[in-house]
Amino acid sequence: MSVLSTPQSVAEGAVGSLAAPRGRSVRERAFEAVLFVMTVLALVVLVVLLVDILRDGAGRLSLDFLTSYSSRNAEETGIRTGITGTLSLMALVALFAFPLGVAAAIYLEVFAPDNRFTRFMQVNIANLAGVPSVVYGLLASAMFVYILGWGRVLLSGVMALTLLILPVIIVASREAIRAVPPSIMNGALALGATPWQATYKQVLPVAMPGVFTGTILALSRAVGETAPILVAGAVFSRRADNVPWRVFEPFGAVPIQIYDFVKRPQEAFQNDAAAAAIIILLSVLLLMNATAITLRNRYRQKL
Repeated sequence: MSVLSTPQSVAEGAVGSLAAPRGRSVRERAFEAVLFVMTVLALVVLVVLLVDILRDGAGRLSLDFLTSYSSRNAEETGIRTGITGTLSLMALVALFAFPLGVAAAIYLEVFAPDNRFTRFMQVNIANLAGVPSVVYGLLASAMFVYILGWGRVLLSGVMALTLLILPVIIVASREAIRAVPPSIMNGALALGATPWQATYKQVLPVAMPGVFTGTILALSRAVGETAPILVAGAVFSRRADNVPWRVFEPFGAVPIQIYDFVKRPQEAFQNDAAAAAIIILLSVLLLMNATAITLRNRYRQKL
């Protein structure tokens, strides 16, 4: 027996089919409105904090503040030790983390066999990128400060930050290598190049902007970290300039000096000096992030 659809049943079916999308549309709009309100609230809080910091610290910014050592007098204190220590940390961390991270990414993405052990490594590297930073500080303190006997020196802080950002560099570098069109690798292999030659001369140059972007973002995270280097032995105040080749000397950093200023009882330290140091640290972070965004945009245009 054939079933014939009457005009009324067709109309009822059409109305029923439109009811569900309308319901979903209302829920989607409500969810979008909630997300928009949360975003606006976060931006308002951020703007209030930035305005408060700029109001307190803008008047304290000067060349003397950048070139003076820490002092008990709030009007004479500076962050010279923190700046030189931070620059030394970043130079050495980049020296250690960049080649290790890129080499590990190339091996895992190009040369590693697809087996259970490799997949286990990949999962754990991704998980390590989300481990709290203080855990790396405790690991570096136990391993390098006490077991190896280096002490609370610059090299211990470098190792703590290297362990912190190494998983991030590996993950970002793997994504950059994976984004390279497979035809580049296949074309080089078809012309007689070895897998290493094809990777080194063809794939890696195309992936380098993405690799640099991930590395800069990882370093920008390390710049603002306090917990790892504090646990690994950073000092609050030291009237000396840290340089990268003096790896077995005590060191300071801008985040450590900010923490030192905030915990002092004098209001001039808590407001003026700490706020000025925060402005300088934020400027460095914004510059590094802007560099990473520029490299990413150029990378996308090339692809």
